[in-house]
Amino acid sequence: MSIGILNEGPLHAALKAMYAANGGAEEVKVESFVADAVRNGVMYEIQTGSFSGLSRKMTALAETGPVVLIHPIARNKTIVKQPASAAGKQERRRSPKHGQLIHIVRELVYLPHLLNHPNFSVEVLLTEELEIRHYDPKKNRRRGGWRVAERHLLALGESMRINAVTDLYEFLEAELEEPFSTKALALALRQPIDIAQKMAYCLRQAGVTQVVGKQGNALLYSAAEGS
Repeated sequence: MSIGILNEGPLHAALKAMYAANGGAEEVKVESFVADAVRNGVMYEIQTGSFSGLSRKMTALAETGPVVLIHPIARNKTIVKQPASAAGKQERRRSPKHGQLIHIVRELVYLPHLLNHPNFSVEVLLTEELEIRHYDPKKNRRRGGWRVAERHLLALGESMRINAVTDLYEFLEAELEEPFSTKALALALRQPIDIAQKMAYCLRQAGVTQVVGKQGNALLYSAAEGS
């Protein structure tokens, strides 16, 4: 058994089995890396956490053939805190946070150069999850001493396949006129400014947009020449 499998959580394992189903295979060696699943000639890499540190592996896999990076985002989550002591009681509550498909841009900022690679795609899944937390006195106080021990998949919801950086424009809910600022982009997306900033960064780094001026301290973006 590989180290990857030993450290694998329930959510990762469930998604890996799903993408390897119907004739696929799990843990397939590709060059110097191991793909989570391969089916019908397509490699699938499951990433339940941050995309930071994935650039080298994803670039290498994309150079060998089609690869899809899978990322689950919890639309709804039930949090279970296990007893902190023998006399404690289990706590269970619904998280007030609700993930959206567009939140994938928070991770895409780590791989903007790959978003237009012909062999690279990202599939984002909205999920229903059960999150198990354990008390750890060494954990950052910001989390109150609690750490996430396991994430379990309860159900799958809406999904989206991003095959090119321009697919991000599908998140627009209103017309976006050029040149645009990140504030204008946020309004068109109906999202907070930080989401708009990350999307603008991805578009620019992928060569789809370019800076054409400033409005006060805000950069103005427009379609890049030839895009």
